[in-house]
Amino acid sequence: MSFFLHLRTFSLLALLGLSAACTTAPVDRSPDAMSVPVQQDASAADPASQGTARGAGRDAASLRGVPYAQSLPVQAVREDARLPLLDLTVPPDNLWQRIRNGYGMPDLHDPLVAERQSWYLNRPDMLRRIFERGRRYLHHIVEELEKRGMPTELALLPMVESAFNPQALSSARAMGIWQFIPSTGKNYNLDQNWWVDERRDIIASTDAALNYLQTIYELHGDWHLALASYNWGEGAVGRAIAKNQAKGLPTDYASLTMPAETRYYVPKLQALKNIIAQPETFGIHLPPVPNQPYFETVMKPERIDVAVAARLAEIPVEEFVSLNPAYHRPVINGDQAGPLVLPADKVNTFLTNLARYEAEDKPLSNWLTYRLKKGETLARVAAKFKISEARLRQINGITPRVKVRPGFNLLVPRPGSQANPDLMARALPKEAPARTVKSKTAAKQKVVRSASNRKR
Repeated sequence: MSFFLHLRTFSLLALLGLSAACTTAPVDRSPDAMSVPVQQDASAADPASQGTARGAGRDAASLRGVPYAQSLPVQAVREDARLPLLDLTVPPDNLWQRIRNGYGMPDLHDPLVAERQSWYLNRPDMLRRIFERGRRYLHHIVEELEKRGMPTELALLPMVESAFNPQALSSARAMGIWQFIPSTGKNYNLDQNWWVDERRDIIASTDAALNYLQTIYELHGDWHLALASYNWGEGAVGRAIAKNQAKGLPTDYASLTMPAETRYYVPKLQALKNIIAQPETFGIHLPPVPNQPYFETVMKPERIDVAVAARLAEIPVEEFVSLNPAYHRPVINGDQAGPLVLPADKVNTFLTNLARYEAEDKPLSNWLTYRLKKGETLARVAAKFKISEARLRQINGITPRVKVRPGFNLLVPRPGSQANPDLMARALPKEAPARTVKSKTAAKQKVVRSASNRKR
């Protein structure tokens, strides 16, 4: 157990029974004018939330700060005398209670918190969808946070970032539940190639996000500033701090001059934290989430179709993709990304069906690699393999910018197979669009926006 967990437990025992004013403010509905990320259900995310590019990716060796585990702020309990005494020696059955028990950040006292609470509370259907999606991933995230001795309210951050939509794709080309842009994904060893994009991988991206959060916490020694850096970039936050220091002004989160998106960022997390701490107070029904793993991993065969893997696990393709969103082709190659992620109660089903399938010598893939011949067109290839040209282009990631020449390799359905290009095109995540620049002026503006707003 880390120093932080010892310290938090000691503080909890010392503070039990004390009361304090509730941190929430009266609900006051307010409009929201921020943008919604592309390819994300607009009704399922706070439009003011789209922190997209995750930080400047500064080399951790160059960062200076206090030791991480020994400097975390301590907040032992939600300070409300009405809450029952907690016995931390007994693991809670409800994952939400486990998250509440691990709250470790200081509360943010800001009028924007009440505003964000009102925004969420006036959208109960949106909250329900976010909670329902999140139940697949929360246990894994909480486990990883506790291993690092980090505050468990960070498990709620993907609600702010992506509404727990693993296929969320922002206008800044940020992907996944943690919304990494390409450059920061590369800095944190998330593979991005023709077959996969690990910025969407639940396990890999969670590890990268928590590593990054640790790094920027060590830089600032303050969780609110760390979160501002996650949204705005540590370089931008550092400059804002230096500007206030030069003027003799405070350098806490609330005192810094920052973009509206970042100004709303921590209040949104605090609002969700408050709602989940006391859902009954806000009239919210929070369905219990079992405090047990939702998914487990299995080693994948050398080559298997997404549709075949889902069928062997006896789950819908959409459920398989929600747990394995890194793959954006209908075929999974064994050397790409990590193991397969399956619902915990379907692992034995998958392994049993896989063994039977292989014993019957059935093909695990209904797709072939076809090399384009000289003089052939995509339309001719599509007709040959009984697939529309539009689907052929989509399955192979062929955009207008991609030059298709003789020798170009294409994924095509195996003749006589049960491949379903339409199903795959609907279910698989979409690739981030290539960044285009139309003029030198536009290029200059894009660089400025990237440096000042999209940070990471």
